[in-house]
Amino acid sequence: MLKVSVLGACLALTPLSSQAALPWFDNDDKQTMPTLAPMLEKATPAVVNISASGMKQNRQRVPDVFRYFFGPNAPREQIQEKPFQTAGSGVIIDAKKGYVVTNHHVIADTDKVLITLKDGRQFEAKKLGSDSESDVALLQIDAENLTDLPLANSDKLRVGDFAIAIGNPFAIGQTVTSGIVSALGRSGLGIEGYENFIQTDAAINSGNSGGALVNLNGELIGINTAILGPNGGNVGIGFAIPSNMMKNLVDQILEYGEVRRGVLGITGENIDAGVAKALKLPTSKGALVRQVFEGTAAEEAGIKPGDAIISVNGRSIETFFELRAKIGTMGAGNTAKLGIIRDGEEMTINVKLREAEGGNVIASNMHPALEGSELGNGKTKAGEKGVLVKTLEDRSPAAIIGLEEGDVIIGVNRERVENLADLREKLDEHKNNIIALNIVRGRTQLYLVIR
Repeated sequence: MLKVSVLGACLALTPLSSQAALPWFDNDDKQTMPTLAPMLEKATPAVVNISASGMKQNRQRVPDVFRYFFGPNAPREQIQEKPFQTAGSGVIIDAKKGYVVTNHHVIADTDKVLITLKDGRQFEAKKLGSDSESDVALLQIDAENLTDLPLANSDKLRVGDFAIAIGNPFAIGQTVTSGIVSALGRSGLGIEGYENFIQTDAAINSGNSGGALVNLNGELIGINTAILGPNGGNVGIGFAIPSNMMKNLVDQILEYGEVRRGVLGITGENIDAGVAKALKLPTSKGALVRQVFEGTAAEEAGIKPGDAIISVNGRSIETFFELRAKIGTMGAGNTAKLGIIRDGEEMTINVKLREAEGGNVIASNMHPALEGSELGNGKTKAGEKGVLVKTLEDRSPAAIIGLEEGDVIIGVNRERVENLADLREKLDEHKNNIIALNIVRGRTQLYLVIR
């Protein structure tokens, strides 16, 4: 079996036998075989191991016989808290700021997240934001001499491109596996709420969640997130969140502390051969619009029931699920360019996406003194851009430092702030210093000091 395995590896590399075509060759005279080692030596320090812990509640109904003995005031259920631990992987995407991307399910409901670098250093991570529907989470560590992975344009991936998975399977330590991109745009699997997966046959196992899928240039093409296989074992069908989709989500988390989904305002279904024949469509792929809701972005843009949506921002789509995932992860306020077939004619419609209801900025993740406030981008009465204090809890840390509902933060330590992203960046820069917030209250300016 060992001989077959080695021959298989050699045969797989035969089409790439020219050293001139392989920038990742080791040109040392002692090494004449092709190798991924030079690329991996640069890429693997950017992939981290994650260990998270928390407390889980176990609820058990109290039998009626005990309630009979202890009276009507006896509890109906018994609640016990038990500690739990999870293990997974993560990817450093910004070495300077210490940003680490992982899966939501790796750190969900945990109280403490510990990150271990390849060089053995360990750091407790801060949660900046997380989204269960897309299974993406953003962490931050305060560390020097980090290595990050450059992002590839995942929209340019093709089936057959080589792919390398880096992660921490079964918590045994960092492991590298290789394969190809087996399929693109996988959706409708019921694994996550928003699915637009890269499928790969590079071995992905339990513990690889949140790890990196990279190309031969050592660029991040996806975040490994799920597998299909019996008993959690690898059978060559693994899924990764595309890097472009991940970046859209991370950008929203950094600005708002959460994912603010773009909403189109339609219902629809997949276009297949039967639908295409019935509606005389020239394609059997895409999304058929069944209903357009009143007052939505789709109605405003002129989308109509019966339209066939075949592309988003110049990239073709195959299913309604893929359309939903692309729109839902673009972010509210962005403009989507939709390719549409209507009455046999192709056209392009630009739609400015609306924001879904609900969700607050996690202000305490920006600074502990802001806990208890809900923040959003806003303007002063004079039209000056800043960060609006939308709501405030009584006796919260934010109220104690002097913030009031309706205040607009326009500066930190005399440095201009125009939005939530600016505020997060300035607070991070001055996190070890006294912070003076420049506030506009009505038509009056004042400073609030955070020590």
